[in-house]
Amino acid sequence: MSVQFTTDGSPGYRRLSLWQDIVCDVFVGLDCKSDLGSAFHGTVTQASLGRAVCSDVCSDRQHVYRTPSRIARSDQDYVLVALGNRGIGGVVQDGRETVIHPGEFALYDTTRPYELKFDDAFTQTIFKVPRDMLQRRLGGTEAMTAITFGPDSPLQRLAYDFVYRVCQSADQIEASHAVALSEQAVDLIAMALSERLGKTSLPSSTHRSALLYRLKAHIRARLSNPELSLSDTAAALGISPRYVNDLLADEHMSFQRYVLAERLAQCKRDLASPVLAHRHVGEIAFAWGFNDLSHFGRVFREHFGLSPRDFRQSQLPH
Repeated sequence: MSVQFTTDGSPGYRRLSLWQDIVCDVFVGLDCKSDLGSAFHGTVTQASLGRAVCSDVCSDRQHVYRTPSRIARSDQDYVLVALGNRGIGGVVQDGRETVIHPGEFALYDTTRPYELKFDDAFTQTIFKVPRDMLQRRLGGTEAMTAITFGPDSPLQRLAYDFVYRVCQSADQIEASHAVALSEQAVDLIAMALSERLGKTSLPSSTHRSALLYRLKAHIRARLSNPELSLSDTAAALGISPRYVNDLLADEHMSFQRYVLAERLAQCKRDLASPVLAHRHVGEIAFAWGFNDLSHFGRVFREHFGLSPRDFRQSQLPH
C-alpha cells in the first residue's frame, strides 16, 4: 500500500515547514530551503519493497542538505538511488558534483554529508536501500556517489528501467515477491556500478571491491551446478584460487563456505515461498546444487535451527 504526503491544502505560510517535516520523516534528517515561500508545492508518494523503499517526489525548486549535525543525531544507514523523471537535479557528495537528467540515475549515501540542488520543478523516483544490501555486493560506496549513470550503457539503462518500473508497482506487489524483486533491483544497480568502475581509474581498494562483486555474481549464477569448483571459478575470473579465498576472507568467508551459505539461503527462500509449496524438499535442494539430502538436512539444521521440513511448515500458511 502506498502512502502520500503533500503540502497541497495547507496554508501558504506553513508549506515550507510542512515540507521540511515530510522530507525528514520520509527519507532521512535533512534541511530543505526554497525561495518560493507560500507558493511552494511538494508531494511524496511512498511504498515499501522488501527492505527497500520506493518514493516518487514531485516538487518545486529547492536545495536540500544532509549536514554533519544531522548525521550525528541519526542512525539511518541507507544508500539512495535517485532516478530522474522530469526536470534536472544536482547531487554533491564526496568531493564530486553531478547532474541527473530524465532517464539517468545517481546515488548518495546517508552516512556522509551531501547536497541536492533543484533550480526548477522536478520529479524523481528515489529507491532507498539499506547500505549493507549494496555494500555486500560492491564494498564501500565512496567511489560511486555523485556520478551519473545514463542510457548510453545498455546495463545502466536496464538498471534504470527495472528500478523505475518496480517502484511504480511497489504498492501492488505481494510481500512474498517484494523481497526477491528488491534484491534483483540492487543486483542490477550493482552490475551497472561494477561495469562503470571497471572502466575508470580507481584506487586499488575499489578495484578489489568490484572484483569481489564479480566473483559473487559468478558464484550466484552457477549455484545450481553441483560441480561448481574453486579452480573453475578462479580460471573464469582470471585469478588464482588463493586470490579467490583472499577476496572472500575480507568478509570472513572461504569459497566453500560462501557457496554453502548462498545455496542454503536460496533453499530457505524457496521453502518459505507459497508459490513453491508443491515442490518436494529434495527437489529444491537439488535445484540449488546439493546432491546429498542427508548432508543438506544436517547443514540446514545447523544454520537455521530447524529441519528443512519443519522450517517450511513454520513459514507456510496452514
